[in-house]
Amino acid sequence: MGDAVRVLEGELGAGMDAEETWRAFLRFGRRPFDVPDTPESDGLLFQYGTYAFDGPQAFTLDLVRQFEIVDGGGAYDHYVQVHCELRYEPVPALEDLGAFDAWFFRGAGEDLDEWAARLAERPVWEALRPFGPVEARVYRERV
Repeated sequence: MGDAVRVLEGELGAGMDAEETWRAFLRFGRRPFDVPDTPESDGLLFQYGTYAFDGPQAFTLDLVRQFEIVDGGGAYDHYVQVHCELRYEPVPALEDLGAFDAWFFRGAGEDLDEWAARLAERPVWEALRPFGPVEARVYRERV
């Protein structure tokens, strides 16, 4: 998991297009990592909305892979999240989308391709096409 940010950055390459970023994130999501054998040890989160968490208000598309970290005895300790964020000017067409989130966890009975196909039908993709992100970043955080 220590290399997760580097692996995601490698999948992303230089592109900043939202749909290309989504495809790269799904490739990253398919890559195996050494995680505990628990139901929520490896999850993907697709979320968007207009927020002002750490700066000016922006419409943010945030693609997250979450890993569970356990202690020496195998008990939950914390999560590590690897984020790929695309931030856009908060124009009305994007603000009108509201906020949305959807999780996928390996071994929870849902197929990754089915989850991704459902999300590919969201109106966010059409709404983002005319706009380029004003900022893109990949980072890791402990939660």
